[in-house]
Amino acid sequence: MFLQKLKDISTFIFDVDGVLTDGSIQITDNGEGLRTFNIKDGYAMQLAVKKGYNICIISGGNGVAMARRFSNLGISDVYLGAGDKVDIFKQYLINKNILADEVLYMGDDIPDLNVMKLVGLPTCPADAVEEIKAISKFVSPYPGGKTAVRDIIEKVMKVQDKWHDTRPNASDSGK
Repeated sequence: MFLQKLKDISTFIFDVDGVLTDGSIQITDNGEGLRTFNIKDGYAMQLAVKKGYNICIISGGNGVAMARRFSNLGISDVYLGAGDKVDIFKQYLINKNILADEVLYMGDDIPDLNVMKLVGLPTCPADAVEEIKAISKFVSPYPGGKTAVRDIIEKVMKVQDKWHDTRPNASDSGK
C-alpha cells in the first residue's frame, strides 16, 4: 500500500522549521533568525524540480535568506509567514490543478496537523511531535534538518524510476 502511494505522488509540500531545519533558530544581535539547511535535502529538492515534480514550501517562518535558499533550488511556490496552512494548501491545489491524493506533505508540529489530514501521503521526520507521528503514513528514521526530506524524496523518485540525474552538477545542492 505504501509503495503504491509513492507511485501516485506528483507534489511535495514541506514545512521548514523542524522539517528542512532541526528547528533551532540562532538570533543575531539585530534580531535576525538564522537557520541551517542540509545540502543533501537541497540536492534532492532541486533534482525533483528538474524531474517535473511540484515542490511547495508552506511555513510560518519568514526571512529573506529562506526565500533565497528556495529560489536558488528552483522552488517558486514558497509561502512564508503562513498563518492558515489549510487555506494556502487548498488554493495551491486549485492553482496547480492537482488532487490532494497526489500530494506528500512533511510536517513536524501542531501547525501542520490540519493540512496533513487532507493530503494523500502525510509524512514526518523522526523527531516530530506525537500527534503528527500518529497521523503520518511514513515516519522517516531521520530527524528534521538531517535528511528526512532527502529520504522521502529519494523514496518517491526511486519508486517512480526518476532518481538519477544523468548530468549531475556539484553546485546544485549548495545554491
